[in-house]
Amino acid sequence: PGVETTTGPLGQGFGQGVGMAIAATHLAAEFNKPGHEIIQSYIYGIVTDGDLMEGVASEAASLAGHLQLGRIIYLYDDNHISIDGSTDLAFTEDRGARFAAYGWHLQTVGDGNDVEAIDAALKAAKADPRPSLIAVRTTIGFGAPKKQGTSKAHGEPLGDEELNAAKENLGWPLEPRFLIPGDVLEFYREAVERGRQMETDWMKRFEAYKKAYPELGAELERRLNRELPKDWDADLPTFPADEKGMATRVSSGKTINALALKLPELVGGSADLTPSNNTLFEKAGDFQKDSAAGRYLRFGVREHAMGAALNGMNLFGGVIAYGGTFMVF
Repeated sequence: PGVETTTGPLGQGFGQGVGMAIAATHLAAEFNKPGHEIIQSYIYGIVTDGDLMEGVASEAASLAGHLQLGRIIYLYDDNHISIDGSTDLAFTEDRGARFAAYGWHLQTVGDGNDVEAIDAALKAAKADPRPSLIAVRTTIGFGAPKKQGTSKAHGEPLGDEELNAAKENLGWPLEPRFLIPGDVLEFYREAVERGRQMETDWMKRFEAYKKAYPELGAELERRLNRELPKDWDADLPTFPADEKGMATRVSSGKTINALALKLPELVGGSADLTPSNNTLFEKAGDFQKDSAAGRYLRFGVREHAMGAALNGMNLFGGVIAYGGTFMVF
């Protein structure tokens, strides 16, 4: 609870966040009205050296930069350590320059324990129209005298002796084994009431939105509740068996066109294979940085990023996302 998605395979979360930002940007373009900015989501993520090494993250970052998905704010845990050892063994490029070339907003925070600097960077990221990467320099295993800053803090437990030494280094009680101080617990509990109030405020704004724009309000509510419109599956095409047969991409294209008429939330695209996959439906309109209400995504030759982004779009809600490529790709 409270975590939208967390992934095992590195880079997948990066790509899913890009998909979430696509969905949020599309819904905002479709439903927000002056004085009624009902979709305001920012997509926050913590990414690692491993994420930035993965090809899928490079694909997704390139796409996000092209689309100028300013709702993305990623914190890069820049600790210079991987399981094999120092990232210098295999990962020495200028990450900041790479993301700048993608069209991202770059910031650095020199100390991962400086929460004020991180907070200032987050505010600056929200004020910038580009997707943001904040490189935060950290020390893995901070405080552990023998293992901090090493791969041992990454790939194995600290162990009792090292754990106790870390607590002594940081002036922390050895017992109880896992301590949550009362003032910390009290501070975190404030989030419960703050979140409740924010939700209440949003619901009030949504009610005002529905009164001002009843048709749009009903449509958005239906989508967020993941309800399909009545008779969405009426008049779907059928394909009688015949000896010659019809290519599946042809029947798929006909079906997508029929569904698109009934499902305004259907949003999708292709990895640079639109005329081959028959994924473009009539009057879709391209989703681009200046036309985010469009329902068709040009993923480019980025099959893996497309797959991750589709997962993120469908998880975000309000859209039903599809994509097309060839299996061999």
